[in-house]
Amino acid sequence: MKKSNIKNRIRGAYFTSVVSISLVLLLLGIVGLLMLNAKQMSDYVKENLCFSLIINDDVSEPDIKQFQKSLDTHEFIKSTEYITKDDAAKQLQEELGENFIETLGYNPLSPTINVYLNSDYASPDSIAKLEGFFLSKSNIVNEVSYQQNLVNLIHDNIKKVSIILLALSALFFLISFALLNNTIRLQIYSKRFIINTMKLVGAKKGFIRRPFIASGALQGLVSSIIAIALLYGIIYFANSQLENIMGSIDPWIIALLFVAVAVIGVLLCVFATLLSINKYLRLKTINLYY
Repeated sequence: MKKSNIKNRIRGAYFTSVVSISLVLLLLGIVGLLMLNAKQMSDYVKENLCFSLIINDDVSEPDIKQFQKSLDTHEFIKSTEYITKDDAAKQLQEELGENFIETLGYNPLSPTINVYLNSDYASPDSIAKLEGFFLSKSNIVNEVSYQQNLVNLIHDNIKKVSIILLALSALFFLISFALLNNTIRLQIYSKRFIINTMKLVGAKKGFIRRPFIASGALQGLVSSIIAIALLYGIIYFANSQLENIMGSIDPWIIALLFVAVAVIGVLLCVFATLLSINKYLRLKTINLYY
C-alpha cells in the first residue's frame, strides 16, 4: 500500500512538472508567434502604402504602359496599377456622388500609376530617395503623391512595437527560465538523499549526473511536444476565428518555430537540471536536512 502511494506521488509530481514546463514553453512559443506575426503585419502595412505617379497629359497611353513595364522590373517595386483618366473620373464620381465632368465640361484629372513598394524599401529615407527617382522622369511624371505623415507614423509605431515585443520576449524568457528552474530544482530536492547515498558509495559526479540529465532531456522533450500541440491548436483557432491572420506566415517558419520550442525545451531542462544537481553534489550531508 505504501509503495503504491509512493509511486502515485512520483507520477503525480512528474505529471505536474511536465505540465508546468509545457505551459512555460507554450508561453515562449506564443511570444515567438507574436513576433513572427508582427513582422508579417508590418510588411503587409508597408506594402499597401500607395504612391501615385501623376502622369503628364501629353504622354501617350503606349508610352505610359511602357513606362509601367519598366517600373515593374525594379526590385524595390512590388506591383503597379495604371489608372486612365476615365477610370480616375469614375472613381471620383462614385466618391462625390455626382457627375463633375458635366458641371465642368471636361475631365480635369490626369492618368496615374499607383506604385506599391516592397516592405524593405518602405522606410521614410528610402521613400524620399525613390520620390527623387520618380520625379527625375520629368518627361513622363508630373508629380508624386503620397501621405508622408502616414508613412512616418507607421514607421515610428512599427519601431516602437518591435522594441516592446523584444523587451517582452526577453522578460518572458527570464520568467520562463526562473519558473522552469524552480520546478526542476524541487524535483532534484526530493532526490537529494539518493544523490548523497551515491556519493557515499563512491560514485563519480559524472555518473550521478547522467541519469538526471537524461531524465531532464526526456522531460523537456515530452513537455515540448505538449507545448507544440497546444501552440498548433492556438494557430488553428486563430485561423478559423480571426480570418486567417496567420495565413501570411510561411509554413516553414511555423515549422522552425516548433523545432525552436522543442530545442529550447530540451536545452533549458538540461541546463536547469545541471544547475540543481551540481548544487546538491557540493552540499555536505548535514546540510541536506535544511
